[in-house]
Amino acid sequence: MSQLDYFSDTHKQLRDSVRKFVEKEIRPYVAEWEEAGTFPLDLYRKAGEAGFLGIGFPEEYGGLGEDVFMAVTFAEEIVRSTSGGLVASLGSLGIGLPPIAKWGSPEMKARVIPEVLRGEKISALAITEPSGGSDVANIRTRAVKDGDHYVVNGSKTFITSGVRADYYTVAVRTGGDGFGGVSLLLIEKGTPGFSVGRNLKKMGWWASDTAELFFEDCRVPVANLIGPENGGFFCIMTNFQAERLNLAIIATTTAQVALDECLRYVKEREAFGKTLSKFQVIKHKLADMATRIEVSREMNYRVAAKMAAGQSVIKEVSMAKNFATDVSDFCTYEATQIFGGMGFMRESVVERLYRDNRILSIGGGTREIMNEVIAKQLGL
Repeated sequence: MSQLDYFSDTHKQLRDSVRKFVEKEIRPYVAEWEEAGTFPLDLYRKAGEAGFLGIGFPEEYGGLGEDVFMAVTFAEEIVRSTSGGLVASLGSLGIGLPPIAKWGSPEMKARVIPEVLRGEKISALAITEPSGGSDVANIRTRAVKDGDHYVVNGSKTFITSGVRADYYTVAVRTGGDGFGGVSLLLIEKGTPGFSVGRNLKKMGWWASDTAELFFEDCRVPVANLIGPENGGFFCIMTNFQAERLNLAIIATTTAQVALDECLRYVKEREAFGKTLSKFQVIKHKLADMATRIEVSREMNYRVAAKMAAGQSVIKEVSMAKNFATDVSDFCTYEATQIFGGMGFMRESVVERLYRDNRILSIGGGTREIMNEVIAKQLGL
């Protein structure tokens, strides 16, 4: 691997494997799954058997070990499936499982992680509440200790894989107001007092199930506490850095797929006696798209390299996420414009990219919250 290349031969082999997986197991069916609003559970098992779900998790539990650029490689290739919803749900373990892998008890890790990495069980993260999403320090779902259990009351919403999940990493309030009173609990499907609401209908991410969760005197064993009591906010914030880098990668790759679709289309579509690729206005749009994508990709890689080196990237990853989602906003808009009427049709890939893209500057911390984080890191 040269100094100019972030990816080793192992990463490149993974890229080839994921690309083949996408072409064989996803792309032929993705339009059907989008219209159905779901995809087969068997896809988790197939991804698990291929080792993809183990990226970033300890080898002792069936993972492939922590390697930031393995995660980057997988994200870039799975997004080429063109279904943001499938990517989100298939990858929900990437936000639900890390707190367990880092802060869970040995018994919890041994019981939960291997099943999820094999694709036999599904993990989800439950933080957002009806009263707000980005204000994590002020969540209202309450967990009161009663002997060897916590009694949980409250609700969550917009939870990715909320309908299908078996294991939920849930943010609850065990102490006083503010970030110092937040804890994380593992709550399992079927726990008395825990119920899952309707599958929410969304603008995009159609193939992803997104649910409301309800807790009514839900009794959760104290042994299901993840990390220290009232120490959950730190666990959540640690998790956010990897999630935000992942969203930046997804956004940049979404933009790249939009550009790829345009480069193909403009060489085929004719207007006024010549292909669209011959019009200067179209060429300049594509040049602008390509330039922004290149800059965004390099920024993502640099942040990933710093993260891999153990450096703090609180400011940089927030910048990368905002920049990448601005790029994907621009590129998916321009792609739809270039495609014209066909870009408005559901049979068009760019139509799906356009609506799936919109959530990327909201999820994992809104654009506005990212700017607040950046400003704080600047000493403001």
